[in-house]
Amino acid sequence: MKKRIYGIETEYGLLIKNDAEFPLDSMEVANKVKNHIFSKNHGVLDLHYRANDEPPGNGGFLLNGGRLYLDMGHLEYASPECSNLVDLVTFDRAGDTLIQEAVEELGWADHVSFIKNNVDLETSATFGCHENYLVGRGFPFDERDNLKLLSSFLTTRLIYCGAGRIGSCDPHPFQDWDGITPYENQDDEVNFQLSQRADHIPNEFYRWVQYNRAIVNTRDEPLSDPSKYRRIHLLVGDSTMSEFATAMKMGTTTLMLEIMQLGVAKREWILADSVFAMRSISRDPDFKWEVKLASGKYSTALELQWDILNTCKEHLAGTNRETDWILEGWESVLTDLPKGPEAVIGRVDWASKYWMLNEFRNEENLEWHDPWLKSLDLEYHNLNKETGLFWGLEASGDGYRKTTDEAVDFSKVNPPRGTRAHGRGELVKRLMNQHSHMGYLIDWIGFRLSKTDEPFLMLDPFISYKEEIIEHLEQFDSLPHQENKQDMGNPERHGKKSYE
Repeated sequence: MKKRIYGIETEYGLLIKNDAEFPLDSMEVANKVKNHIFSKNHGVLDLHYRANDEPPGNGGFLLNGGRLYLDMGHLEYASPECSNLVDLVTFDRAGDTLIQEAVEELGWADHVSFIKNNVDLETSATFGCHENYLVGRGFPFDERDNLKLLSSFLTTRLIYCGAGRIGSCDPHPFQDWDGITPYENQDDEVNFQLSQRADHIPNEFYRWVQYNRAIVNTRDEPLSDPSKYRRIHLLVGDSTMSEFATAMKMGTTTLMLEIMQLGVAKREWILADSVFAMRSISRDPDFKWEVKLASGKYSTALELQWDILNTCKEHLAGTNRETDWILEGWESVLTDLPKGPEAVIGRVDWASKYWMLNEFRNEENLEWHDPWLKSLDLEYHNLNKETGLFWGLEASGDGYRKTTDEAVDFSKVNPPRGTRAHGRGELVKRLMNQHSHMGYLIDWIGFRLSKTDEPFLMLDPFISYKEEIIEHLEQFDSLPHQENKQDMGNPERHGKKSYE
C-alpha cells in the first residue's frame, strides 16, 4: 500500500469520587456525557438499531467523521479514518477533548474523571485501545509464519509503546485450553510493568476479540471494498497519552506491515512463545527484555527492534516524509532506551510514569503497592489537564507535541481530508442543518437517507465522496418533507442491524 489509512478506537475508564452529593453511577455518567456532546451539535445520534445492544441513540457519528458511542456501559470514541500520523494524533486528541469539555460543561469536573488507560488496578477490569490499518487484499495475512512475524513485532514494541502500570493480574479464563500458555499467579512479585494489556492477552492469534483476546486479531472485517482491501484490527496495544508514543505505535506498525507486504521481513524474528515473551518483557524489573526465538537462540526485544528498524530503513527510507520521520523517531527512542527511563521522558509513557512514581515513592517512603501510589498511576491518564499527571510534562516542555491545541480544537468539528471521513463529516453537517428534517442510516461504509433511497456506498476509504454526497442530498431538496425519523429507526422495519 503506497497510501495509508489509520484509525484508533479508545475505550475510556471512568472514576467517580465517593461523594454523597453526586448521585449518578458510571453508566449514567457515560450516557449523559455522550448525550451532552450530541446536544452541543457535534454530531447526529443513530436513529436505528446497529445491534441488539446498540439501540437508537446509543451513539452516533460526529462532525469530524469519527464516532462516539456506548459499548457495554463505557464510553468509546473511534477516530475518523486518517491518511497520516499528524491527523491521527490530532483526531485522537480531539475525542479526548470533546469528552473532557463535556464533563466540565456539565459541572462535574470535581466529581468525575475520564481515564485514558487500560486497566482498573483494583478489579482488573480492562478497557481496550484498538488500532486499525488498511492493507491490500493481497496482504499475506493468512500464512501462519506471517502472523507470527507480526506477533513478534507487536510483542517487542512494548519497550516504547507500553503505558506502564503498578502490579499485575492473572485473569486468563482460557489458560487450561490447548494452545494457551499456562502461567502461575505472580501478582505479589510484580511492582511495576511496561504494559497494561500484557496480562490480558492469553493467545497469539484468534478471530474473536471479546473474551479470548490475542496479540493478532485475525477477524476479516474490511469496512471497505472486500475485493481490494483488508483492515488489520489490533487490540493488543495500550492507550498512550504521549503524542510521540501514539505516533510511534501506529507508525512503526505500518512500516512492519509494509515490509511484510514486500516479503523482506525475516523469519528469524519469530519468537518461541509470543504470549510468554510479552509478559516477560512487560514484567522485567531490570529492563533487559530477554526473549527466546523459535530457532532456540536468545535475543532481546531491543535487538529485535533494531533489526526490524534497519530492515525498514533498507527498504523504505526515502519513500516519503512521514516514513522518514517514523524511521528517525524509531531510531532515536531505541538509542535512548538503554540509558534509562529518564532518557525517554515525554516520549515513552511507561518510562515517564515510572520516573514520576519512583521519585514520589522515594520522597514519601512508599511501597509500590501503596494505595496512594496506585491512585497516582491512574492520575497519569486523567483527561483533566488540571489534575492529570501527564499534562505537566507537556506544560513543562518535556512532552513531545506532534499537533497543536488549535489543530485539536479545529478537529473536534471538522473532518480530516484525504479519506472518506471528509465526505461523512459533510453529510453529518448537512443533516444537522439544511437537511435536519430527514431520516438517516449512517455507517462507516455508507448511508441511506429515506425508506426508498438506495444505500450510498463509500467503499473506497481513499475517496472523499464529498461532492457526490452533496449532489445526492440535493435531490431531496425539492421533495416534500415526508420522511419520518421514527420509521428510519424502527427495528421492525429495518432489522436489528444497519444495511452493512
